[in-house]
Amino acid sequence: MNTTSASPAESRAAEAAQGKVLVWDLPVRVFHWLMVLCFSGAWLTAESERWRQVHVTLGYTMAALVVFRVLWGLVGTRPARFSSFVRGPARAARYVASVVRGSAERHTGHNPAGALAIVALLVLAIGVTASGWANFNEIGGHSMEEVHEAAANIMIALIGVHLLGVVVGSWAHRENLVRAMVTGRKAGKAQEGAGRAWRGLGIALLAAVLGFWALQWQAAPDGAGGAGGNAAHRTHGDDDD
Repeated sequence: MNTTSASPAESRAAEAAQGKVLVWDLPVRVFHWLMVLCFSGAWLTAESERWRQVHVTLGYTMAALVVFRVLWGLVGTRPARFSSFVRGPARAARYVASVVRGSAERHTGHNPAGALAIVALLVLAIGVTASGWANFNEIGGHSMEEVHEAAANIMIALIGVHLLGVVVGSWAHRENLVRAMVTGRKAGKAQEGAGRAWRGLGIALLAAVLGFWALQWQAAPDGAGGAGGNAAHRTHGDDDD
């Protein structure tokens, strides 16, 4: 991935000359915003027995999304592939140092620090969903519940770091990174872009998730949380509502 060590003013001039290209294909954007929705919803419903089924459904969805993202990171468009943006701790440290110096290296795709955060979030998401599944099925006892809560709390902290990085990156490069994850477009050269939006796959991913949610909703006895919890949850969950 091409980088520069130019000043912010020089970077802005280069961006203007390059124009906007499609960097984030639709599957990447659908994955990103579904993960935001799933984790937020799972966190909000974590302590409620009534919404237990919703919590579990969102957890299963997160697990499936992570599997999809790992596969797409291997065979997807160039900016989505791990090989194009994962560069290791040393490169991440150099990037952070360049931001502190006020001469941040600009990357059309993920910067090295953001790349490490993304990989860590994917790993943590696996840990959160796996421990949640084990806890829901009464595997590992109380210790597994603590592991699940600890993994979720670490993930929240890392999300905070990721959001801070988005704010700092947007400021350093004078570009709206949140908008880029909505539109998929950033300043860059054509050869650095995704080349293809893969709209059909993105729509199919969204449809699959919505279809799964509809099935889960219909299967819930009371249309919300349903029975949805195991015996251990039911013994202490009555006071949560």
